[in-house]
Amino acid sequence: MRKHFFYLMVFFAMVGLGTACAQEPHQDISNSSSFKEMTGKKADPKNKKLETATFATGCFWCTEAKFQQLDGVKSVTSGYTGGKVANPSYDDVCTGNTGHAEACNIVYDPSVISYDELLAAFFTAHDPTQLNRQGNDVGTQYRSAIFYNNAEQKQKAEYYIAKLNQEKAYHSKIVTQVNAAAPFYKAENYHQNYYKLNPNQGYCKYVIQPELEKFKKVFKDKIKK
Repeated sequence: MRKHFFYLMVFFAMVGLGTACAQEPHQDISNSSSFKEMTGKKADPKNKKLETATFATGCFWCTEAKFQQLDGVKSVTSGYTGGKVANPSYDDVCTGNTGHAEACNIVYDPSVISYDELLAAFFTAHDPTQLNRQGNDVGTQYRSAIFYNNAEQKQKAEYYIAKLNQEKAYHSKIVTQVNAAAPFYKAENYHQNYYKLNPNQGYCKYVIQPELEKFKKVFKDKIKK
C-alpha cells in the first residue's frame, strides 16, 4: 500500500494537488480531560527498571518515528505481532492473511516517562476510531491495538479507552483492540529507523514528516533534547 501511495503522491504533486490526499487529519484530543489525566500521571523516579509498551498505530514507520522522539524512550523496534504464523515476512503480513499487526516494542524508563504518558502519545499518534486502517493504509495489519505486557497496562488501557469514549473525545467510538502481548517478530532490518534513514522517501516526506511535526508540538515538553 505504501508503494502505491508513493506513486499517487508523485502524481498529485505533478498536477498541483500537494499533499491534501495524504492522510486524514487526526482529531486533537489534547484539551480533553482524559488526555490531561494521562499526561498528568508522571513517572516514578524510584522505578529504574526498564519496561516495554507494545503499540500498533497503523504503519510502524510512523509509530517508530514518533515514539523515538520521547524522552525516556530507550529503543523502538518495528515488528509484527498478534498473528497466527511464526516468523512472518513483510510480504506475508501485507497480504492480511497472517493476522499480524504492524507494531512497535517500545522500551522505556518508567522513572522518566510513565505508561500513562505513553498512552497519551498512543492516542495522539493515530486515529483510534478507524477500523483496520489509518488513512490510505488499509488492512487488518494497520489496525489500532494495545498489546499489554502486564495487568496494570491492561487496566490502564481499558480505563482510558472507556474514559475517552465517555467524554466523546473523538467524533466516533474508539475501535482499539486491547490484547495480551503475543510473540513479537522483529521486522526486516530495512524497516528499522526507517524515517531517520529515509527522510526524503515519498511516504516519509509527505505523510510521516507533517504528522511528526504535529506530534512534537503536542509533546513539546517531553521531546528529547
